[in-house]
Amino acid sequence: MMSIISPLANSQESAGNVVLLHGLARTAGSMESMESQLNNAGYQVCNIDYPSRKHPIEKLTHEFVVPEIQECFGDSRTPVHFVTHSLGGIIVRQLAADHKRVKIGRVVMLSPPNQGSEVVDKLGTWGLFQWINGPAGKQLGTTQDAVPKQLGPATFELGIITGNRSINLILSTLIPGPDDGKVSIRNAKLDGMQDFLVVEQTHPFIMANDMVQSQTLYFLQNGRFRH
Repeated sequence: MMSIISPLANSQESAGNVVLLHGLARTAGSMESMESQLNNAGYQVCNIDYPSRKHPIEKLTHEFVVPEIQECFGDSRTPVHFVTHSLGGIIVRQLAADHKRVKIGRVVMLSPPNQGSEVVDKLGTWGLFQWINGPAGKQLGTTQDAVPKQLGPATFELGIITGNRSINLILSTLIPGPDDGKVSIRNAKLDGMQDFLVVEQTHPFIMANDMVQSQTLYFLQNGRFRH
């Protein structure tokens, strides 16, 4: 399921098409405040709700996200921008690798596990972890055979915002260096990115922060963050 808002039903031209992709074990509802901000800025927004806990990353991309994008925007030659949280960023990378029919514009990733997460390395075989996070969660480790390490550098304009605060101190003990409770600052980075920003936010709530939303909009408009 997805929601699409077309704020410019009259003759006014849209600022662009944007797809929102929520994180692991979340829903499109977690991206609603971001959707509202982009909608108010004149973007046509497709907020996709995909079953992140039920399938591997490849299947989520091919069988759920791509059809929803096509339903929202058809096979338009207009580039589609993306704003993602956590796992959503890895899905965009999978999309870029496999689906050339979707022309990717600018992408803002929020707290993405671009180099994987040590939390998955340590807890990924636990039954409770697998029940909560499903097949995609197990794919987000830091080993060389994990999906994030297999997808290569960014091939699109990319800005990354990640946090340095945690509300899960137990998980943070499993992560070397500064982190947001799920992903280290170091592992959020990706070769080929245009800009990188660290904010005082936690992994679960970064997408709802006013400053993060403002910086996201700025990147979509300018291809860089406001420093």
